[in-house]
Amino acid sequence: MLRRLLPTLIALLLGFAGLAWGLGSLQRIFATERDDAQASLDSRREALEQYARASLAQSLRDRLEAARPALEAAALDPLAPATGLYLRERGTQLLPRLALHDTGEDTPAKERYAGLRAGTERADEAEDPWAERLALIREVDRALSRGDRRASTVALMALLQHRSQYVLASTRDVPGFLVVLESLAERGDPVPQLMHALVRDGLADGRSSRLDGLQRLLLLRRARFTKEDFDFLRERIVALSTKAGVPAADFEARAAELASEPLPLPRTLPGPALVRAGWYLEPRGGNHVRGVAVDSGALLQSLTREMRERGLLEADGQVRLLADAEILSLADLPLSVDTPEWARAQGALERRYRLKTGMVAACAVLALGIAALAFVAQHRKLRFLELKSDFVATVSHELRTPLTSIRLLAETLEWRLAEGTDARDYPARIVREADGLGFLVENLLSFNRIDKGRWVPKLAPVRLDELVAQLRKDLEFWSKVPVELEADVGEFSLRADGQLLRLLLSNLARNACAYNTRSPVRLRIEALSDGRVRFSDNGVGIPQAQWERAFEEFVRLPGQGHDAPGSGLGLALCRRIMRVHGGTLRVAASSPEGTTFELRFPHTVTT
Repeated sequence: MLRRLLPTLIALLLGFAGLAWGLGSLQRIFATERDDAQASLDSRREALEQYARASLAQSLRDRLEAARPALEAAALDPLAPATGLYLRERGTQLLPRLALHDTGEDTPAKERYAGLRAGTERADEAEDPWAERLALIREVDRALSRGDRRASTVALMALLQHRSQYVLASTRDVPGFLVVLESLAERGDPVPQLMHALVRDGLADGRSSRLDGLQRLLLLRRARFTKEDFDFLRERIVALSTKAGVPAADFEARAAELASEPLPLPRTLPGPALVRAGWYLEPRGGNHVRGVAVDSGALLQSLTREMRERGLLEADGQVRLLADAEILSLADLPLSVDTPEWARAQGALERRYRLKTGMVAACAVLALGIAALAFVAQHRKLRFLELKSDFVATVSHELRTPLTSIRLLAETLEWRLAEGTDARDYPARIVREADGLGFLVENLLSFNRIDKGRWVPKLAPVRLDELVAQLRKDLEFWSKVPVELEADVGEFSLRADGQLLRLLLSNLARNACAYNTRSPVRLRIEALSDGRVRFSDNGVGIPQAQWERAFEEFVRLPGQGHDAPGSGLGLALCRRIMRVHGGTLRVAASSPEGTTFELRFPHTVTT
């Protein structure tokens, strides 16, 4: 068989190799087209992302440049707003401003204020600058008590000159100055401009320096006070400002803005960077960093609108900031420009590529299928020829055997009759051999008619017990071995073709007799309540792996019954008869003790 198939196999392999080379080349062309189109899309996307990156970086730099005057003012003036500004010098955060209060539990400023108001405050040493300051404070208080405006002004100028000459501890200087200004507001008639300067703006001392007003002084020296002292002094200064008609809203706002902890921003920066916490920072040499608070979401929306207006994006395009890093370098911002147009183009590109690849794969599968079909067809053709040859040889042998027996018996009968010898059993033997020959021919003709679809069954009620009785008579007539037939069929009747059912049972019975080594041959036919019929024998059995193959035409199972008569069509014909009736035939069980066939008829079974 393999030698006959070898030329066909070689031709198929050569053809498939050529087809594989052609399909592979075509697939490479499709892949190159896809890669080129993808590169074009990627190039356009990269150009837009580079534009978006440059625009966003310029927007951030512009924001910081626009905030530079406010940042410089806030660095110098503690009353200037610092919201959204950042400044760090030599590792210390200056903006946003930190509270930096003294962590002690004492309240020296509050106690000294109380002592000054009560007149009980004393200096430790007579030559101490604080002693001189106390004397000047009392002199101002005495002049105010007398209502001597000139004397109070002279005393106040002396006190201011002393403040410019000596820098005292803040817990002494600020409460002392506060008490003097409160007395001036309560008992004097201060000049509004002077009072405004002393409480808020400050005065020039004539030596290129400036005496800060009380509001600025408290904010500048906040680190010298405990939290309780600072809050106490702040409340007294606000009350003084209100009484003197000096604005204090910004002073209160700056005091409320003081943060207890520095912002959690990176200590080192490789360059200008966008911080996820909402800041844009620029290092300026050394350890000097300045920055401005930004809303990256709003900036991206603004950039998206700008690119839409320029026609670079569709109406539903978006610019998004990628990556989860806390610090994003301005030189390499991870921006993504997304637009449904690209998604559609990408999808169309992938669909075209998949379609082309699918066509190549389909061609390959089709070629494989055609090759397999051609190989199978050639194999089936050769197999059919072998089966046909085997069938012709088998049928020829099966036909020759009864014909030879008939001729031999007839000649012997003729001789015995001429000699006057007894030959009573010879006619019966001749009839039996002729019946076997007729059964073989009937099997062949019936198989051919059913296989070609030319047999139209004549359905009519058929009693199963009548079929069994007919089968028992047939067995008595043609069986050469003793046969015991047991039936448990009750009064079951089937709507079927009686001729076909008789042929079916005869084939099952003849097979049971042919493939059997026991004597007697025992057969059992049983009708079940659900319409099934079981046919059992005590033959040699069928291996389970061969159960389905046994129903193929021209098949005689290897190792069993090679010397038994038959054409290999018996079980194949039985299954076709059941299919004609809309039923099934299968091997229900088989072992070396025998085989049980199960016939399942459709719902037309009646009792």
